[in-house]
Amino acid sequence: MNLFDNIPQSLPQELIEVLAEGKGVTIERIVSRGHVTPEGEWYDQDRDEWVVLLTGAASLKIEGRQELIQLSPGDTLHLPAHLKHRVEWTDPDQDSLWIAVHFHGG
Repeated sequence: MNLFDNIPQSLPQELIEVLAEGKGVTIERIVSRGHVTPEGEWYDQDRDEWVVLLTGAASLKIEGRQELIQLSPGDTLHLPAHLKHRVEWTDPDQDSLWIAVHFHGG
């Protein structure tokens, strides 16, 4: 498998694919093309999440913080369980390809 293959031309919704999972760990490929978290919604996950952005650009917001977190290719971010966050912006002109690892932190 190549992470950059099999991305649809038309992407009306964010593409989320499970690449591997087991023993409390899930690894996903996410492709965003201008997709954001719907207004007023927040991710509040039961597991930690570690993401790396491989292509594109994105901005995330953490609840209670003013500044946005800007991500460029190669940037990583650890989001502890129950840290409310949302995707505020992804580049509409190119694919933002993420790898997300969900796990039970310590």
